[in-house]
Amino acid sequence: MNMTNQPFETMLEKYAELIVQVGLNLRSGQRLLMVDVSRNHGIPISIAPLVRQVAIKAYQAGAPYVDVIWADDQMKLIRFQHARPESFDIFPQWLADALLTAVKRGDALLNISGLNPDLLKGQDSDLIGKWQKVVLNHIKPAHEYVQRNAINWCLVSASVPGWAAKVFPQLPEEEAVTQLWETIFKIVRLDLPDPIAAWRSHLSGLAKRCDYLNEKRYDAFHYLAPGTDLTIGLPRLHRWKGGQVASEQGIAFVPNLPTEEVFTLADQKRADGHVRATKSLAYSGQVIEDFEIQFSEGKVVGYAARKGETVLKQLFETDEGASRLGEAALVPHSSPISKSQIMFHNTLLDENAASHLAFGAAYPFTLEGGEGMSVEEFSKAGGNHSMTHVDFMIGCAEMDVDGILENGIVEPVMRQGEWAFEV
Repeated sequence: MNMTNQPFETMLEKYAELIVQVGLNLRSGQRLLMVDVSRNHGIPISIAPLVRQVAIKAYQAGAPYVDVIWADDQMKLIRFQHARPESFDIFPQWLADALLTAVKRGDALLNISGLNPDLLKGQDSDLIGKWQKVVLNHIKPAHEYVQRNAINWCLVSASVPGWAAKVFPQLPEEEAVTQLWETIFKIVRLDLPDPIAAWRSHLSGLAKRCDYLNEKRYDAFHYLAPGTDLTIGLPRLHRWKGGQVASEQGIAFVPNLPTEEVFTLADQKRADGHVRATKSLAYSGQVIEDFEIQFSEGKVVGYAARKGETVLKQLFETDEGASRLGEAALVPHSSPISKSQIMFHNTLLDENAASHLAFGAAYPFTLEGGEGMSVEEFSKAGGNHSMTHVDFMIGCAEMDVDGILENGIVEPVMRQGEWAFEV
């Protein structure tokens, strides 16, 4: 099947069907709220055709009501350009209330991301850092529901002009938007004869990887690659997850489309060595490039970046947990996204092209019994707590990863960026 021979509207419909059936696994009687957390919870009008297709598929699946929170990137930029700095502690409380109401009610949440990574380029970095903290503080109550998978939720991408121009700078804007759409369709397997069946097979493979790693119960991982020599501890009760997870309501869903990773939590107090990022990091409307991090006893003790070093500093100053690790994820270098050889400047896509770590919060469901633990109990068991969770990519074709058992035996987990074990 040649994907390019199919009308764009047909591909959007297939994408929407995949999102509703596989990503969200929306249940009859369940409401759906569509948002974009990178835009302070608003979705750009430019991707309305996808939003409308998702709404159609949601109603066909039995949703009693579908709602959308819209936004405009230019309004966000205008605020940074013209609003008084002292006004940036203002946040629309109705947004925070709407999110909290939705997750408490058990609504499904669809986050459609397509942020221009250079939107706030040239703006006051201190002001951006301040605003990021304000946003995180206000959405924290709702975000805690998402972090522990209290509901079924999904994060997907959509092509928008600013982002497309960043990914394909050599193309005219309209062609860049089209090219990015076609790339997104391919990496979510819509070019295959039966995308949903293909996804179910892929998710089964990820589950087998998790079963293998959970049975091994490694005490630590050692990463070795050019610029990287890092050892991180894994809590004794860690659990590997990947692909499909279950909500507290018992709904099996896929939090990220696409997804190529298996992941768990890192011990917040056991990370030692240095690591070099292999991809740039788009964070809070800015881009951090060519950066390295030094860890000691779990905490960031040094860092440097060719571009965006101040942004890194602001990230680590978000709160106490922002300078510690919350997640460790493994992705084979041969993943479809990696094979595309495209730098997306979008964490959802870039993190599924390379093994990665995450600063900030650990997901409670990656620790046995973690969902029912208090913050203190979770922290004592090794889990990190923070308002933020920021993935950064470290994997490459030269990376080796070893698993270290409690008795000190070292076993290969990845070699030259690929799995070193069969399932």
